[in-house]
Amino acid sequence: MGDRFQTIVDLDATATDAEPLARRVLDWLTAEGVVLAERTDCVLGQPLGQPPGPHWERAVTDDWDFEPWDGLAVHTSRTGFTSGADMPGAAVCPHCATATPLDDETRPRFFTAMQTWHDTGTASVDCPACTTPVAVPDWSWDETPLAFGHLGFEFWNWPDLTEDFRTRLAGQLDGHRTAYVWGKI
Repeated sequence: MGDRFQTIVDLDATATDAEPLARRVLDWLTAEGVVLAERTDCVLGQPLGQPPGPHWERAVTDDWDFEPWDGLAVHTSRTGFTSGADMPGAAVCPHCATATPLDDETRPRFFTAMQTWHDTGTASVDCPACTTPVAVPDWSWDETPLAFGHLGFEFWNWPDLTEDFRTRLAGQLDGHRTAYVWGKI
């Protein structure tokens, strides 16, 4: 069966923005009753998280067949968010929309840049098609979603989050771009 997660990643938050934005979103989520303010042992890989609140159903689709049994982990440090074990087949340039296959030639260049971004907070890869340098967080990915940022809201073992909820949460982030990453481990 495994454990499922869904993460809303703020692609534009800086290291300085992450904590205040996280507090704002958590205040909104608790006011909405989606999660509880009291932190408990309710998320995988983290010591504490926010358990589901009395109105958790405001965040999920109408056709849910289970209630959330874990909670929300909030990440406020530089993180590469992945969908689990799978990696994308191609990176898509935000400038020219060309999909670059991640093959034996290109994969090492992208993975090295991802590691550099994780270690230092800055790295780019020149698009093989248009030659524009593209910061690691600005690339998009086919098939398997990836996102790189300083702020992520990771819901563990919840029914599918609605597009409306994801949009409302993003509305708390000062107009920042967001990505939705989901997976199962």
